[in-house]
Formats: sequence, C-alpha cells, structure tokens
Amino acid sequence: MTGANSGLGREAAQRLAAAGAHVVLTARDEAKGTTAVGEIRAAVPGADVELRLLDLADLSSVAAFADALARDLPHLDALLNNAGVMAVPDRHETVDGFELQLATNALGPLALTNRLLPLLLAAPAPRVVWTGSGVAHVGRIRFDDLQGRRRYGAWRAYAQSKLADVLLARHLAHVADRRGWPLLSTVTHPGFTRTNLQTAGASLGRDSAPRSPFGERSLLPSMSPAEGVGSLLLAATGDVAQGAYLGPSGIFGIVGPPGPARLSRRMRDDATAARLWHVAEDLTGTSLPDR
Repeated sequence: MTGANSGLGREAAQRLAAAGAHVVLTARDEAKGTTAVGEIRAAVPGADVELRLLDLADLSSVAAFADALARDLPHLDALLNNAGVMAVPDRHETVDGFELQLATNALGPLALTNRLLPLLLAAPAPRVVWTGSGVAHVGRIRFDDLQGRRRYGAWRAYAQSKLADVLLARHLAHVADRRGWPLLSTVTHPGFTRTNLQTAGASLGRDSAPRSPFGERSLLPSMSPAEGVGSLLLAATGDVAQGAYLGPSGIFGIVGPPGPARLSRRMRDDATAARLWHVAEDLTGTSLPDR
C-alpha cells in the first residue's frame, strides 16, 4: 500500500489489517509512517503491519524498495498504487528530471509495478490497483510536452497524470489477458473524499497552505476517508472485472457506495494506453517480465 500514512491509504491499510492481511505500508516520511503504524496497531490489536520507506518520485528509491521486498517476501498478493500529489502550483522536477506530478502519480507507480510483477505473479490471484481521479475526464496525454516544460498548469498536469493512471491500469489488464496471467489490474477513484491531498500539493513550495476549494464548507456532498475508501477496498478484495474502473455510485459520481464508474473516450483509447506504457518504460528504465 503506497501512501499509507494518511487519508485513504491509512484507512485502507487499517481495514485490510483488521481482515487479517499482512500489510506493508509505505511512506516518504519515516516519522509519519511510524505514527500511522502505531495508530493501526492501537486500533487493531495484533495487526500484522510493517513500514517501509518509499519515494515514488525517485526511481532509485523505487528500485531499492522493490529489491528489498523481493528478498523478504515469497510473493505479493496485491499492490495498491495509492500515493499521489495534487495540483502542485509551480513546476517541480524530480531527481530523475521528471515533472513531479507525472513522476509521483504515474511514472513511479509504473516503475514499481513492473519491478514487483515477478513477486505478484508468484501469488495465485494477484491484483494491482491504480488510483485515478474524476479529474481524469478532462485530462489529455500530451506526448509532445509530457513533462510540461513548454507549458505547465497545476490542474493540467494533475489531470494528465490521473488519466495516465487509468490508461496504464487498462493496458496492464490487456497484457495480463494476452499472456494468460492470473493478475487483475483495476483502477479506482475516490470521488469527493476529504483528505489532505487537496492542500498538501497546493502548498508545496509555498510558505503556507492555501484554503482548499474542497474544504469542510464546500456545498458539494463529500465523504470522509472511512466512507471514501470503499472503491479501493472493492478493487483490492471484491468480485470485480478485469480492467474495471470503480468509484462512488451516488450523486455526480462523487459520493455513495462503490460501483462501476464511467469511462470517457480518452480513457478507452487503447492505442494511447499502449504508447504511454512504452514511453513510461523508456523513461523509467523498467519493463514487463518476460513470462
């Protein structure tokens, strides 16, 4: 479970631990991750949880994490690509030279997934869950300016990264079917769930966090993390179809119990998905296993 120290990741990790799963939580900040582990163990006595550090915006961190996990575990039943950053106001580059939102939300998860696929395929019925967003509906994959070097906008970059998650999830589903893998690849979105994601990215590089347009006083209906985690848990443990896109089924698709979500034309563009996968592999220096 990436991004498990707060919000939906923290809630999902606790629910899965309560159900008896061995949960590997990842976080960039060791102190925050340690706090989350302590809270889960306090809420779920005997919870089988552990913390490992991972920065998805740093490919060396991704490689080190995946290598260590492969040494320590016989198999991996599920990878939940949950970590993300939202609407960073100014363009930032990672240590690998990638635009921060694309790196954290799409390229890092792709690299992690490729590196962990051998461990996943050692399990009888593995799953990979990607985290999208309703904003993906307005996203476009701009292959001529993927890193936003010529033109950068906080929401433009975020929407592109979330559309990328949907496309990558669906491409992996097609690959799994073609190769006869028992792996299920799905993607979810949390609707309007109140987490710190709305302000954490927007305050990056700024002296103070701006008031979130999605705060407690919003007139839009919203959910707490305990309510909004439903789609993520359904994808991780429920009876869902290969390549499914899941989200809240209530008003405007932003609240309510989890169910199938609408896929836009761009989300269903298999040619763009395949091209994006190969571009992402080239950028990250990773590839699908041969089997």
